[in-house]
Amino acid sequence: MNQQLSDLFIYLNKRDECPTDNDYDGKNFGARISSIFVIMATSAIGTLFPLLSSKYSFIRLPNWCFFGAKYFGSGVIVATAFIHLLEPASDALGDECLTGVIADYPWAFGICLMTLFVLFFFELIAYQYIDRKIAKINGSSDDYEQANGHSHSHFGDESMYVKKDLKKDEIENEHDVEDEEEEDSETEYKKQQLATNGNSTNPYPKHFQHAHEHQDHELIGTPVNNKSKEQYYGQLLNVFVLEFGVIFHSVFIGLALAVSGDEFKSLYIVLVFHQMFEGLGLGTRIATTDWTGYKFTPWLLAIAYTLCTPISIAIGLGVRHSYPPGSRKSLITNGVFDSISAGILVYTGIVELMAHEFLYSGEFKGKEGFKKMLIAYFIMCWGAGLMALLGKWA
Repeated sequence: MNQQLSDLFIYLNKRDECPTDNDYDGKNFGARISSIFVIMATSAIGTLFPLLSSKYSFIRLPNWCFFGAKYFGSGVIVATAFIHLLEPASDALGDECLTGVIADYPWAFGICLMTLFVLFFFELIAYQYIDRKIAKINGSSDDYEQANGHSHSHFGDESMYVKKDLKKDEIENEHDVEDEEEEDSETEYKKQQLATNGNSTNPYPKHFQHAHEHQDHELIGTPVNNKSKEQYYGQLLNVFVLEFGVIFHSVFIGLALAVSGDEFKSLYIVLVFHQMFEGLGLGTRIATTDWTGYKFTPWLLAIAYTLCTPISIAIGLGVRHSYPPGSRKSLITNGVFDSISAGILVYTGIVELMAHEFLYSGEFKGKEGFKKMLIAYFIMCWGAGLMALLGKWA
């Protein structure tokens, strides 16, 4: 009985063993101030330069520069998810000073997993909403589509060549029209595959139908052309999700830099490159997205990333004597948000930046497509490798 009471007393006291101060030693205050402006400048270079280069001809770079930056940035983002987010989240939520429920389960990986599924669910809902919105814009209703056996889905449908408006006499013969249109659809699709691949047909038409519908720009005047609207909204959604995950991470590293101790100098240097590489990954994605109708949005996204870390450093310096990064609340807060950000970037990086770009994109078609794909792959590996290397110090 006495042993149990003793264990309970130790358990209750251990909850307060997390540090209530930080490593700030008052040194290098001038350098800490300078970090606000230096990191702001490097973040701006990463995010704003791709935008400026895409908009203004006097600083426009060759296409191969954008190609390299795009896939280098993809590697950076994937490495950021695993090395700079998930691992620190695991360290924070697995700290020895934490006890209770938080210490009984690998919550960093659990939260990351839950974020993946939540994000996928919301993307499913978003695409359904987009499909319905496009259907209304095109003047077609769900009841009409169901009556004719046709659907306009993000996940692909086989009757993509049905004309937008059918006359009343055509509706009376809907079954005959449907059969004829499906035959024409198959014939036209095979012709396009023969034109693209020589005399060989695509052995995986169903698997790559998603990409075919999105990438074929020759089918002007058909419902396939309306798929560009869906792709447009999907790109906007993906960029906003990516920005959301990156900014969360940038806030906490700014606070950590401001109150760091002996490791300030090395952390300062590493974060300069960290923010520039991460900004490059985000900036090229923003620059390569079609922002028709949203002229100021890409600039706002780039500026938000540019300012979030410097503002966090300034806040950290303002509370440098009272902010305890190793306290129970701080560890749990940082761990939870880093886990969420990791889930966002893992999903975005693997699904959108790797799978869709390499497997479903039309960018690597043609005779030189495989060679170009290998170059993009190795550039992406370099981006991931360099970002992972920075994880040795930050």
